[in-house]
Amino acid sequence: MVVHSIFDALAFLTALIVYRWLRVSAPGLPAQPWQVHSLYIIAASFGATAGAYLAGTANLWLSGVGGVGRSIEGALAGAIIAIEILKWRAGVSGSTGLRFVAPLAAAIAVGRIGCFFAGLDDMTYGTPTALPWGCDFGDGIPRHPVQLYEAAAMAAFLMAFVLLMLHRPTPLQRTGFYLFVAVYATQRFAWEFFKPYGTVVGPFNLFHLLSLGLAAYAVVFALREWRTACPYPPALPT
Repeated sequence: MVVHSIFDALAFLTALIVYRWLRVSAPGLPAQPWQVHSLYIIAASFGATAGAYLAGTANLWLSGVGGVGRSIEGALAGAIIAIEILKWRAGVSGSTGLRFVAPLAAAIAVGRIGCFFAGLDDMTYGTPTALPWGCDFGDGIPRHPVQLYEAAAMAAFLMAFVLLMLHRPTPLQRTGFYLFVAVYATQRFAWEFFKPYGTVVGPFNLFHLLSLGLAAYAVVFALREWRTACPYPPALPT
């Protein structure tokens, strides 16, 4: 899966470029997350890795496929759980993920293009379709290019988010990360109906349920943020 590895590297590089550019172009961003707590990056990395492999592998098994898998959504959920536990134990209030929103959206958009070019081996293709944009991934069956659906959705969100951060950043200061999670979960929930994964409850597969959980998290925490008017972690020199 050389192609996928190349796009994984491109996704990381794109995220880094977006992160550094937005740091310069949108002054007034909150403190670097690792300035909030020294274990922030370690916790996020551990949670993301565990979540990626647990969700990805579980979905393969539920779909009758052996092996070990990875999942972007699982990584996001795992990182969120790890960070929220760390914040709770450290007594840290408020969202700390705003700086990661644009880089994450960019990385997902680029990474999904890699999934598209990886073909059938990546297990991220869609269900068969007669629509004119159906893609043959190597088995002679036109399928929904769900990877490109997600890439387009994240690219559109990225553009809107960056414009808001540059021109009207205040509404995003406390709830920008929760907005990202809600948008990601909503679009992911929709695309899952076009994937041939094994179901868990009714028509819903594992990622449907994970998307619902992420959306609920985003709504509950965003409402709590506004209700308590919790001060955002202060901006520090970068």
